[in-house]
Amino acid sequence: MRKAFVAIAAFLVALTIMLGVYQPFLWWTFLFTGPFVILGIYDLYQPKHSIVRNYPVFGRLRYFMEELRPKVYQYFVESDTNGTPYNRLNRSLIYQRAKKDNDTIPFGTQLNVYDNGYEWLSHSIAAISHHELNLDPRVLVGGPECTKPYAASIYNISAMSFGSLSQNAILALNGGAKLGNFAHNTGEGGISDYHRKPGGDLIWQIGTGYFGCRNNDGTFNFEAYADRAKTDQVKMIEIKLSQGAKPGHGGMLPAKKVTAEVARIRLVPEGKDVLSPPAHSAFNTPIGLLHFVKKLRDLSGGKPVGFKLCIGRKSEFYAICKAMVSTGIHPDFITVDGGEGGTGAAPQEFSNSVGMPLREGVAFVYDVLTGFDLKKNIKIIASGKVATGFDLVKNIALGADMCNAARGMMFALGCIQALECNSNTCPTGVATQDQSLMKGLVVEDKTVRVKNFHNLTVASAVELLGAAGLREPQQLSRAYINRRVSPSLMQSYLESFPYIPAGSLLQTPYPSRFELGMALSNAESFAPTDYKVSAVDYAHANPYGDTMHDDGH
Repeated sequence: MRKAFVAIAAFLVALTIMLGVYQPFLWWTFLFTGPFVILGIYDLYQPKHSIVRNYPVFGRLRYFMEELRPKVYQYFVESDTNGTPYNRLNRSLIYQRAKKDNDTIPFGTQLNVYDNGYEWLSHSIAAISHHELNLDPRVLVGGPECTKPYAASIYNISAMSFGSLSQNAILALNGGAKLGNFAHNTGEGGISDYHRKPGGDLIWQIGTGYFGCRNNDGTFNFEAYADRAKTDQVKMIEIKLSQGAKPGHGGMLPAKKVTAEVARIRLVPEGKDVLSPPAHSAFNTPIGLLHFVKKLRDLSGGKPVGFKLCIGRKSEFYAICKAMVSTGIHPDFITVDGGEGGTGAAPQEFSNSVGMPLREGVAFVYDVLTGFDLKKNIKIIASGKVATGFDLVKNIALGADMCNAARGMMFALGCIQALECNSNTCPTGVATQDQSLMKGLVVEDKTVRVKNFHNLTVASAVELLGAAGLREPQQLSRAYINRRVSPSLMQSYLESFPYIPAGSLLQTPYPSRFELGMALSNAESFAPTDYKVSAVDYAHANPYGDTMHDDGH
């Protein structure tokens, strides 16, 4: 192709010269042939791209096709059920509910009900009409140490920071929360003017960068925290230990993004790189974490304070629970983020290969809290790919009290899953700071759509409760959700994740699958103990090796 290009270029140059000499007004053809020849010569000698070097000019079509590929695949290749991270069925359902369009489907399910992983709810012959049920169930968050508990919806907006999302997106999300009477998590970027303006309830998330409550050296500023935490709009405070999309990974906000506005919101120096470290500096032990929780609760005036984590090393959560028992300090809630959670940008290895998935994470946290007899004082929030009424129901059945959604709410804003969140080129104005793109997101319209999506999704979850013969989400148990685990075997969540008796981790003998975690954990350190692990211990740690009689079921 290199030789072919040289021949084509020589021909075009000769042709242009001949035309110009014959008819001087035809010299304008060089406006077309000149750029082609010059670009091709550059391609021949540039050292970075082999394809372009071997196929001058024409090799650049590769980049155009790569840019076009996701759009072509989404609209012309993928089926309604195989798109990722969210398939067309679920995206369409969110759009329909957001716009209050018809959200029913004709002709039966498109899912293969005989595929491994297919899940369903056990319904009842004595079903209850949804007209008899409360379509806005609430969860009271706040333990005995909390003086200002919060009656939360069972479905709220998960953490997304201003900066990751546009100001119009934040305004619409918080406006929807205000209209629909549910909560909006600020994300770790701090409380912006766009969170405050609509007046919707806020869950203030505090990450390792302590944005909005930090000193110049990045340490925690208790005075700045108290000033913001006591505002009426802040209903709960969430300490982010890790997130499902990139657990154990810090971040850097580059200097060019630290505008005067961002610097004011986050309490960082304008025009300088800002580090979000992978771990907190305000504490470094489980006991330290709980004293931090207590101090934040006291400084907020008694509001619910909890923490968010994606389960990684199990011994660390055992250690936190042991610290709760030894100190008598409890968080008011724990947000469990699944490894399938989303983010604007994360290394591929972290998104794909780090962190426990949500289903296992919620069941594990519920069981350990129950084993230490702590669950009665602590609410569990499930976060990670929760977009339908059935998603709500199955996570509550596993042990969650309520759920958060990020990408579902983004779809309600108009997100089309363009997968450009990390490039500042979001075509719908959701995940961008480009003012020209942001104008496409009309706040007044999207505010109503966010409210509609929330209300109708909660209503669909309540209808599922009625179909199961239940009146309250708290009546759900793992026995109500079923899953195909092989072509010939179905299991309920109760069989896959058997319960353990309340208080069974407070004295020996422990249920067998919890023995290893108990042996490795210490309230005074996140690091595992030097306990020597045997093959028998590993066998006991395998939950699928448990029999039903081990846990009293």
